[in-house]
Amino acid sequence: MKFSCEKSAFLDAISIASRAVSTKSTIAILEGLRITATDHLTLSGYDLSIGIKTKIEADIVQPGEIVLSAKLLGDIVRKLPNDTVYVETDEKLLTTIKCGRSVFNLVASPSDDFPVMPEVNGAHTISMPENMLKSMINQTVFAVSDNQAKPIHTGCLFELINGRLTVVAVDGFRLSIRRETLEQAPAEDMKFVVPGPALREIERIAHENDNEFASICPGEKHILFSLGQTTLVCRLIDGEFLNYNAAIPSAFEYTVKSDTHEMITCLERVSLLVSERLKNPVRITFDGSVMKMSCITALGKSYDECSIDGSVSELEIGFNSRYLLEALRACNDETVHISLKGALNPIVLTPIEGDKYTYLVLPVRLKADA
Repeated sequence: MKFSCEKSAFLDAISIASRAVSTKSTIAILEGLRITATDHLTLSGYDLSIGIKTKIEADIVQPGEIVLSAKLLGDIVRKLPNDTVYVETDEKLLTTIKCGRSVFNLVASPSDDFPVMPEVNGAHTISMPENMLKSMINQTVFAVSDNQAKPIHTGCLFELINGRLTVVAVDGFRLSIRRETLEQAPAEDMKFVVPGPALREIERIAHENDNEFASICPGEKHILFSLGQTTLVCRLIDGEFLNYNAAIPSAFEYTVKSDTHEMITCLERVSLLVSERLKNPVRITFDGSVMKMSCITALGKSYDECSIDGSVSELEIGFNSRYLLEALRACNDETVHISLKGALNPIVLTPIEGDKYTYLVLPVRLKADA
C-alpha cells in the first residue's frame, strides 16, 4: 500500500474514525484504525457497538489495507508539519510515514483480523439537513437514561408519523421531546430507538450548515447514519419505549411566560451552592408575577428572583437544578411558556408558538423545614 494526502484532511479523518475505537479492550485489534486505500482513502473504527467510516481524497499509488494503532497514528500525524503526508507499507506490514523531514516506521497489523461492520439494508431512508439532525439530538440526548436496568431508555426514540419526526428521551426524572416536519419524508411511518452514545457521536460529526444533508437508514437490527463522507452504524435498542404522550399532563392550573436567559442566570446563581456531594434541591416559590428561588446546603443559603409574565397564586415547588437548567438551555428561545399544575406535578416548558419542543421535569418533594 502506498498513498499520500494532506495532513489536515488525514488528521480530520483519523479524529472522526477514532471516535468508534475502543480505548481499553482485551481484543488489541479494536484499538486500531483500518486504513483502506482503493480509489480513495477510507479510515474505519469499530468497537463492536459503534462503527464509523470516513473517506478522504488521496493520491493512491498502490492499493492496500492495514490496521494501525489509532492513538499512536493520531499522535504522530498531529505533530507532523503542515505538509503532504506519505504513507507506504511493504509486504511485511512495515509502514513508513513521512512528512517534511519527519519519518516514522511502524509495524501494522493485517486487516483480516479487523471485525466486519454490519451491513444495513433498510427499506426506507430519512433525509434531513445535518444541522437539523444535530439540533434535534442536542436538544434531547441530555435526558437519556444511564440506568441499564431499563436499556430501552438509554437511547432516543425516533418516531416518524405523516412526515413529522419526533425525537424523545426520558430518564425517569425528566422528558425531552423535539419535533420537526421533514420536507422529503418517506411515506412509511417508522419508529426505532438509537443508543445515546451513538447519537452523541453523530452530534459531534454533523455540520452546522443546512446545505449538507444527512440520511438515516434503519434496518431490522442496526441503523446507518450517512453524513457527507462519513457513515456511522450501530445496533438499535429493542423494547417498548415509554408512552411519552401519556406522561404529559393534559391540563394545567397555570401557564405563564418567562425570559429564558433571565431564568437560567437566576437558577445558575442560586445553584452555586449545589455540588455532587450536596445535591439539595432548589426551592421555587411563585408569588404573583415573581418567581423566587432559594437553596440551602451545608455551605450556606442562596436567594434570587426573576419576573414572569402572568400570575401564579402561592405555589412552592422543588427541583433538581441541573435537570431544570438543562431543559431551559435546550429551549433555544428568548421566551418560554411555563406550565404548572401543583407542587407534586411536573413543570412543562414549551415554545410560545408551535410545538417544536416539550420539556418536562419532575419535582423533588421538599422538606417542610428546609
